[in-house]
Amino acid sequence: MLGYLILLFTLVPIVELALLIKVGHYIGLGNTLLIVILTGVGGAYLAKNQGISTLIKMQKDINEGIMPTDKLFDGLLILSGGILLLTPGLITDAMGFVGLIPFTRDLIKKWVKYKIKDIISQGKVVTIHSWRKID
Repeated sequence: MLGYLILLFTLVPIVELALLIKVGHYIGLGNTLLIVILTGVGGAYLAKNQGISTLIKMQKDINEGIMPTDKLFDGLLILSGGILLLTPGLITDAMGFVGLIPFTRDLIKKWVKYKIKDIISQGKVVTIHSWRKID
């Protein structure tokens, strides 16, 4: 797992930087910077609106005695999408918008539910290891 994280935190910035340089070569530095800034600001605005909307839906479900599991997952996708949009880069911006747009967010939820059902139906055991100090 650590190896995947190291690859993620080294390869993604390198690819993002290379893509930004390539795009900057074609459309110019100013336009490239403008795209990065606008996607960050637009993403923050969209994340705020989607987040507030999801919170209102969660409160409604809770008041009706319904466990808001789908809305909690929506909140997680909105939060991670907002973080990705604030990260400079075009690939992370695209991934961030996927998490913020309701249609694509619903597709992600359906895919994750399918994967979880598949894991359960195959009888695979999922364990979570926790670190604790041994005295």
